[in-house]
Amino acid sequence: MIYLDNAATTLKKPEAVISAVVEAMQTMGNSGRSGHDESLAASRIIYRTRESLASLFQCRSDHVVFTANSTEALNMALSGTLDPGDHVISTDCEHNSVLRPLYRLMEQGVSVSFVPADRQGLVLYDDFEALITPRTKAIVCTHASNLTGNKLDLPRIGAIAKAHGLLFIVDASQTAGVFPIDMECWGIDLLCFTGHKSLMGPQGTGGLCVGEGVEVRPWKVGGTGVQTYLTTQPPQYPTRLEAGTLNGHGIAGLYAALSYIDSVSMDQIRAHESLLTRRFYKGIKDIPGVTVYGDFSTFDRGPIVSLNLADWDSSLLSDRLSCDYGIATRPGAHCAPRLHRALGTEEQGAVRFSFNWFNTAAEIDEAIRALREIAAT
Repeated sequence: MIYLDNAATTLKKPEAVISAVVEAMQTMGNSGRSGHDESLAASRIIYRTRESLASLFQCRSDHVVFTANSTEALNMALSGTLDPGDHVISTDCEHNSVLRPLYRLMEQGVSVSFVPADRQGLVLYDDFEALITPRTKAIVCTHASNLTGNKLDLPRIGAIAKAHGLLFIVDASQTAGVFPIDMECWGIDLLCFTGHKSLMGPQGTGGLCVGEGVEVRPWKVGGTGVQTYLTTQPPQYPTRLEAGTLNGHGIAGLYAALSYIDSVSMDQIRAHESLLTRRFYKGIKDIPGVTVYGDFSTFDRGPIVSLNLADWDSSLLSDRLSCDYGIATRPGAHCAPRLHRALGTEEQGAVRFSFNWFNTAAEIDEAIRALREIAAT
């Protein structure tokens, strides 16, 4: 099987990640709940993982909050900072992990404006400025679209947010682990990431990185192992946002994944994925009937190519690739309804091919061959 659905989750994990999870399940107690060796072992690996993530994203390690995924982190960030009467700016490029929390907040009195995307999935940065009102409190956007792979210029958007005193909230689901992110330099106040995609960690891991001086109300409350007699959630980070037992086994795997990425180098991983993306795009763009979505004038982009073949339903094409060629892709709407409307693919959907460090040029060539054969039938 050729796995080209890495934007959903990386299937192939470094062997060290698997070993770390197995070892943690055999040896790790509950972090912060006791002073015995097993509990301390859990605390140490969680601390080291915070340190690694803080170094990766340029933030304080005690402001790295562990979550189950980006969706949980985004709910924390949005629900914990926005109030009725506030106005927030987002974009048509967003995943439902941003959109649905915003829609729920709209029902509670928050107003939302969306920067439109064009038929290539691109936005105009002047539109951010044009949408700012006296009630605007935040800008929230993705770093790279999970549908087109187009990247947004975060430093430019961060500068706009800073100039107007706005919070800048970023969904880094598709970029964390493969593109450098500097929260401090780019003016990012809240960075949401998941561990199971380009970070190559286990599912059920992710986090929210909180910038200096940013206040986020607890999204959930409960046990922390400290300050037991408080009737409210402890106020300090990360405990403020980490009620309940953490996924220590998954975090151990995430630490191993971070160590693996550091040993290989993010630059090398990104260069490999970019080469695969370029190879695939050049191999399929001129196949009769193929329409590719997104901006490919630059390959400084997510390793994603989404396409349609003539009037094929995207699910049928994806099934054909899977059943006849053993190629795994993602069809449908990709939890990105506004962007599909902008691209004009709301009815047909699209077939997404997404690449990873462990994919090979031979696999890319086989996917190109498969599309050519299907198009010729």
